[in-house]
Amino acid sequence: MPINNRENNNICLEWGQPNLSDTVEAWRNADAVCFDVDSTVIVDEGLDQLAAFCDKGELIRKITQEAMRGGLEFREALRTRLNLLRPSMETVQKFTRAHPPILTPGIKELVSNLHSRQVDVYLVSGGFTSLIAPVARALDIPLENIYANRLKFFFDGEYAGFDEAQPTSRSGGKAEVIATLQQLHGYGCVVMVGDGVTDMEACPPAQAFIGFGGNVVRESVKKHASLYVSDFKTLINELNSVD
Repeated sequence: MPINNRENNNICLEWGQPNLSDTVEAWRNADAVCFDVDSTVIVDEGLDQLAAFCDKGELIRKITQEAMRGGLEFREALRTRLNLLRPSMETVQKFTRAHPPILTPGIKELVSNLHSRQVDVYLVSGGFTSLIAPVARALDIPLENIYANRLKFFFDGEYAGFDEAQPTSRSGGKAEVIATLQQLHGYGCVVMVGDGVTDMEACPPAQAFIGFGGNVVRESVKKHASLYVSDFKTLINELNSVD
């Protein structure tokens, strides 16, 4: 059933922004879609899971939640968590082997659907490329379409910080990535999909933002997103409704 001005079992519409119809139209006509990864494309927060693997899960999770609510500047939150965690290269490698990503139900079908329509799909995340690469492979998304942060290691493999030159390491960085993609590829309509405040602030320059609450609900996003969905089937159905 096409999206309209009412609530149903699959969708919750919020009127914090006056452009619901524009958002729906952008989704139908996007030539590129950028997905957040943690709690959107996958069910968990990757860094939180790495922290749990290192027996520091609860401490790191509290900082993550504060950052996602918009109560803590993103880079500050990232630096704080990593300084507490200090993951070595060996630890990251062991974690990725032991904990393959758990994809959110419907995302593989949705990405396949977008690809069949010649829509370019990107993963734009405040997480880390080393944790996101397995997600991209599972979804047949080219690794070069990952825009995320990069861990740094000393020659002996010990933690050496993170690359602060990456735009996704700071607040507003996802907007910078989208602007770069628009310049490089000439996209006329880019849609950002995600669960957090850092995703919502990427619109503009994205032509539309779709809030996702299928894994976790961020109240500030639910309140202000013109279109807020609780599962990916809703977005698949909307694409199919215009075929």
